[in-house]
Amino acid sequence: MSEMDNKFTFVKTDEHVSEHIAAPQYSYWKSVFKQFLSKKSTIIILIVASCVLLLSIIDPFISGYNGMSHPEINNESMKFVGPCFNYLFGTNNYGDNMWNVVWVGARNSLGIAGLTTLITITLGVVVGAIWGYSKNMDKWMLEVYNIIANVPFTLIVFVLMYILGRGFWQLIFAMSVTSWLGTAYFIRTQVMIIRDREYNLASQCLGTSKWTIVKNNILPYLVSIIVTSISRDLPSYISLEVFLAWLGIGVGESTPSLGKTISANRIYMTNTPYLFWIPVAVSAIITVSLYVAGQTLADAADPRTHR
Repeated sequence: MSEMDNKFTFVKTDEHVSEHIAAPQYSYWKSVFKQFLSKKSTIIILIVASCVLLLSIIDPFISGYNGMSHPEINNESMKFVGPCFNYLFGTNNYGDNMWNVVWVGARNSLGIAGLTTLITITLGVVVGAIWGYSKNMDKWMLEVYNIIANVPFTLIVFVLMYILGRGFWQLIFAMSVTSWLGTAYFIRTQVMIIRDREYNLASQCLGTSKWTIVKNNILPYLVSIIVTSISRDLPSYISLEVFLAWLGIGVGESTPSLGKTISANRIYMTNTPYLFWIPVAVSAIITVSLYVAGQTLADAADPRTHR
């Protein structure tokens, strides 16, 4: 027996070890960000977008510029100074530093686009999720959607801006009052694809409420779709703000924006082109970087791309 004891060792039974799963742990959001940051081009785009956002937030506080020309620099010698070391973006027809003008305008344009996107996505996702799951709601919501969808969105914004008047909050309301309906319809279609899957039918049989099923069983599958909508809407609202300002129905006179800056300087497109093309370039950098970063994040949010 002594020889047998040397060859064999009794092992104690451990219930916790028997339940241990040898497969590596999976974290959804860890996998999302790992996939998102896996490409160098994505990191570059993210740095550009972050720099733009930080400059639009920090520079107005440092400069104290509020969109109105400063009397102390409003003189002939300071007007139309080209881009140089002291004035990276030059000065405008009032003698204002275009660097400050552009970034305070970018802050307001991003604020308008961000708030409009937040309203559109929030209402669109909540209403769309319930709309797609509830067959009773689907009947009359389709009628509402068909009526509003046949009216051009830009025309609705024009009419509302003429009725409400120009202003920061008026513009946000005009752009978001009907745009959320398109997002809701898109979410509704995606929810209907997932709605009748086996696990949702089983949840219904167990008496689970519709809202709980939508919140726990359906919405998590729509993360990449929601991120895609955000990446599409945010740049498009910045472009729309620029377009409306070009037509003279954007924000009010006392509120600077990229669109307003571009519109005000279009008469200098040939004589002093930097006044026009610099804010155009900044607007393009913002929209492109946000769109590319958003689309890349949307792709990373799709579990099928995870390794």
